[in-house]
Amino acid sequence: MSSSNTRLGTVLLSLTLISWIAGAECFVIKKCNLQGQWKNELGSNMTLGAPDRNGFFTGTYLTAVTANKTLVIKQSPLTGNLNMFTANAQQRVFGFLVNWTFSDSVTSFVGQCFVQKDGTERLQMTWLLRGLAATEEDNWSQTRVGTNVFTRLW
Repeated sequence: MSSSNTRLGTVLLSLTLISWIAGAECFVIKKCNLQGQWKNELGSNMTLGAPDRNGFFTGTYLTAVTANKTLVIKQSPLTGNLNMFTANAQQRVFGFLVNWTFSDSVTSFVGQCFVQKDGTERLQMTWLLRGLAATEEDNWSQTRVGTNVFTRLW
């Protein structure tokens, strides 16, 4: 085989590999990334920090709604954990707790991040809000349950 044929073969092989690698990127499954700013269907905003190596993260939550219309809504801290031990690293489950700075209540959120076919991420969440009961007899009325869907702002 001549030197020019060897070079041509090497060039063709290189181009084939480059084109295969470039095409393979189309099939990479996008991993859901919790870090960033998110907004739900009610207009509430949250900012999540990057999870550490054990899955713990912090952030802030600014709700757009409250049952008590006399309260002045303030940004509140949140702490959470991402399940780092699941086999599905693309769409993990996680949870966090919001300690409301403007009311006598806390809310726990649990959910999962889903990557849509177009690559966008959605957080499907269920929450449990616990308010302060004035008496033990009023205890029954101080727990609320709901769901939210968050989409990424950035």
